[in-house]
Amino acid sequence: MKIFTTKKALTEHLEKLRGEGYTIGFVPTMGALHQGHLSLLASAQRQSDVTVCSIFVNPTQFNDPKDLEKYPRPIESDIAKLEQAGCDILFNPGVDEMYAPDEQWHLDLGELETLLEGKFRPGHYQGVTQVVYKLFDIVKPDLAFFGQKDYQQFLIIHRMIDLLKLQVKLVMCPILREPDGLAMSSRNIHLSAEDRQHAIVLSKTLNWLNENFDPNKIDLLQKECFGRINLEPSVKAEYFEIADGGNLHPAQPSTRNVVALVAAKVGNTRLIDNMILSS
Repeated sequence: MKIFTTKKALTEHLEKLRGEGYTIGFVPTMGALHQGHLSLLASAQRQSDVTVCSIFVNPTQFNDPKDLEKYPRPIESDIAKLEQAGCDILFNPGVDEMYAPDEQWHLDLGELETLLEGKFRPGHYQGVTQVVYKLFDIVKPDLAFFGQKDYQQFLIIHRMIDLLKLQVKLVMCPILREPDGLAMSSRNIHLSAEDRQHAIVLSKTLNWLNENFDPNKIDLLQKECFGRINLEPSVKAEYFEIADGGNLHPAQPSTRNVVALVAAKVGNTRLIDNMILSS
């Protein structure tokens, strides 16, 4: 695996590969890699000739400086995992390589930016689009792979691609879960053993909803799920929404593409999860 820390060296290397006719598959991450990330890499390997993974903890998408400070950065372990998984290229830049001083960015993402995650993390998706645009501009991938767990982020990046007319195809990859159902996340390492047990209520509730889903009882089901999560010790739901999978508006009985999305604090750790109910 080749490791690059500068934009210039990476773009020169990729231009050469592109000139030889290779397709580029890209997996952008913030590190603290787990099997979920590696499943994205595996998808990229199946669908493209050269796989590029980036590890960059992006400061502009954190609302809370403490959250940024405590975000895990096990770079040596991450490199070992990528090498073992057969990744071709790692891009691991510093903040100064990615951002100029006092750099400004704003993209009109519409109401999608203010719903659900956007409501609870104002400004978050401006930071996400800012860094993903930079990474796309550097890597110029044919395909970019993102996890379903960040469902709203996938929609946001899709909107950015449409707005800026970028030549990249997005691929959504399924959520990977622990054997007990907990969605894999870099944040899971912050859970105490007790909180880890309580966190399972998120996937349990989504599974219950999937088994009992009735498009004519959406409001009742949504309230029931919100209540189930809040009954769990040390767990406080921020939202539980049964939504239109295309725009995240509240789902209606006639909605074809339905997704349930949840965010909750488990102890001091904020987790998100979702499940596609119909598509």
